[in-house]
Amino acid sequence: MRKCLDWLYGAAEGLAMVALCLIALLVLAQVLGRVADTVLTLLGQPPYGFLVPSLAEIAGFLLVAASFLALAGSLRGGVQIRVTLAIGMLSGTARRLAEIAVLTVATALSGFFFFYAAKLAADSHRFNELSFGIIAIPLWIPQAMMAAGIGVFTIALIDDLCAVIRARAPSYAGHEDVVVEEL
Repeated sequence: MRKCLDWLYGAAEGLAMVALCLIALLVLAQVLGRVADTVLTLLGQPPYGFLVPSLAEIAGFLLVAASFLALAGSLRGGVQIRVTLAIGMLSGTARRLAEIAVLTVATALSGFFFFYAAKLAADSHRFNELSFGIIAIPLWIPQAMMAAGIGVFTIALIDDLCAVIRARAPSYAGHEDVVVEEL
């Protein structure tokens, strides 16, 4: 089971990296097209007029995918911002109970968000909703990526909740001390 979960978290992070790389490649293509047009103009030639249609919209959709798909990996890596002021003053059983309460609320909220994000994507698919850009993109595609990221994040929260209930450290716990010591 642990291997499957780690694979799931890694796959989501990998998809987030692919989305960021696609943004970089699309922006690079647009910039190189503008540079080529400028060079052609300087040489007295008519500009080619290369552009990536709907670049801003596509980049926005890819950024949404990258942001949500990276949630679980950032939680497990201990790089999400967590306010531990109150919980940091607790120790032993009190801290464990507080972690359980916080993870339970976070899991419930994330599960709620996942349910409605998935419902939104399903509704967009059913009604064939399209974006308004030059390239009409079915809205269920970026919405499904958002829902998938939230779903994997919810699984990661459940994973950490189960660990804390079993009196084990959550995945992010090993990273807190390093940050505190560096400050």
